[in-house]
Amino acid sequence: MTEISEATDQTPLPVDGLFEPFTVKSLALKNRFAMAPMTRAYSPDGIPGQDVADYYARRVSGGTGLIITEGTYIPDPSAGPFNSVPRFYGEDSLAGWKRVVDSVHAAGGSIIPQLWHLGVERGDRPRLNPEVASTSPSGLTLDGVPLGREFSTTDLDDLRNAWVAAAVSAKETGFDGIELHGAHGYLLDQFLWEKTNLRTDGYGGSLRARTRFPAEIVAAIREAVGEDFAIVYRYSQWKSNHYDARLAQTPTELEAMLTPLVDAGVDVLHVSTRRHWEAAFPELAGSDSQLGLAGWTKRLTGVPTITVGSVGLNKVFTTAFTPDGAAESTGVDRLLQQYEDGEFDLVAVGRALLADPEWVNKLRTGDTDKQIAYANEHREVLY
Repeated sequence: MTEISEATDQTPLPVDGLFEPFTVKSLALKNRFAMAPMTRAYSPDGIPGQDVADYYARRVSGGTGLIITEGTYIPDPSAGPFNSVPRFYGEDSLAGWKRVVDSVHAAGGSIIPQLWHLGVERGDRPRLNPEVASTSPSGLTLDGVPLGREFSTTDLDDLRNAWVAAAVSAKETGFDGIELHGAHGYLLDQFLWEKTNLRTDGYGGSLRARTRFPAEIVAAIREAVGEDFAIVYRYSQWKSNHYDARLAQTPTELEAMLTPLVDAGVDVLHVSTRRHWEAAFPELAGSDSQLGLAGWTKRLTGVPTITVGSVGLNKVFTTAFTPDGAAESTGVDRLLQQYEDGEFDLVAVGRALLADPEWVNKLRTGDTDKQIAYANEHREVLY
């Protein structure tokens, strides 16, 4: 039994539990490790090439059970700003994704695409479809500045259909499920946040009303793909440049926000935090003050959760472009304790897997020195 530990006086916890299989509907995983979605903009004209297929397959060969792809634009002209971010529509792009799926499956892994719409975060100078205005729930940036235009009722119908079309394409292309990007201040998160959703048409107002449109998208996808196709939903409290933001101020509010999504058909909640070990509601009394956001999510909804946030590294990603921004490998004792405590079912690993495709296998064998050596050698890709 392999054990991983930092320098502590406590008996180190085994990593074996993270290498147990996991199954939910169409997702049948060989272990509990996922590659976190990290957009690289390496798909010219939105078409993922063989290099993208090889990139993901290397992580599977290195031990990762589930690939969650980089963000990929749904078929809406205002989904995103860049030509080199992969798209999830069009014959050539979907053929490219089929090569990716086949490569990952051949390596023994599972894969789901992250379906993405940036909303107002697309900005006012997009390179992709520059003639199309950026759209969002209320035409407001995360800082409350007017930008683009607000969705009309017809826009919402078209947008819902675009999410469904992408989900159906994922199933037809052979993916093992889907993930909806509802975090980090992007479109679905903009509906949930009171500062970016000032609508008065039934899709804004109370927290439950702000959850209505994301839940409608989930329900429409569930109807289109059937009951057995796994739907993962990624959410966060924080947003870009608003790291102290909270969609839910209390566990009660968190339950009110997540319950409609689960009722609509979400099978797994991917809980994005900057640091997986931080408490979600530290102001509470007793042991609850130490529970992480993934732990609260699982307790309140009963569905499996994915934890993520600086796993295996000693710095958050936002320091990456500062003079002292290179992260270093560190222990996973806190992660293992959270798993033992039942706070999460899967763990998504980001920068550590960017730096070292073999990170998962090295964790299993206890080759932490090799992890650190590889990370130092490839320091420029730890971002």
